[in-house]
Amino acid sequence: MIDLLQSLKLIPIVSLDEPDDAEPLVDALCAGGLPVAEITLRTDRAMDVIRRLHHRDEFLLGAGTVHSAEQAQEAVEAGAHFIVTPGFNPRTVVWCLENDVPIFPGVATPTDLEMALEHNIEVVKFFPAETLGGVNALKAFSGPYHNIRFIPTGGINASNLSYYLALSNVFACGGSWMVEVDNWDQTALLTAQAVELINDLT
Repeated sequence: MIDLLQSLKLIPIVSLDEPDDAEPLVDALCAGGLPVAEITLRTDRAMDVIRRLHHRDEFLLGAGTVHSAEQAQEAVEAGAHFIVTPGFNPRTVVWCLENDVPIFPGVATPTDLEMALEHNIEVVKFFPAETLGGVNALKAFSGPYHNIRFIPTGGINASNLSYYLALSNVFACGGSWMVEVDNWDQTALLTAQAVELINDLT
């Protein structure tokens, strides 16, 4: 799963209010060539969205904006394959590690990165990326934290994606610009354009 995520290089980050939008979302992303999404727990029906998708074996399903071990457990039981947190919550991280659930905890500072090292975490979410210095910050982290790879999220879009993916310590990027809930055809088109951009970089 980790290898697949790294090969895709882009993780759509999606908030859905309606579970009925779950299947159209997956269909659009797959049509565009990106069979993965992080469903954020920012809406009341997010867990229902994840449950709707648990049978889509061809799709890599993550749960994001996870704030507790309890939420992580519920998301995994609902069908999530990996967990993403906005910050570094040691209790959530430990639960995921003890249960063999891939987790990408959020980091913003060297202190957060030290906590990641303490828990043997090698891939972390860098959030909010653009606000925290973006590409230049990741370049600075590459020296003292050369063994850690990052998933920058927050302010990533089609115009700056290539700058992030050019960095050797970037595992993948997270973004939401390709998802238009009211227009699934446009979502498929924007996703395909993003995939084409990524392919041009390799």
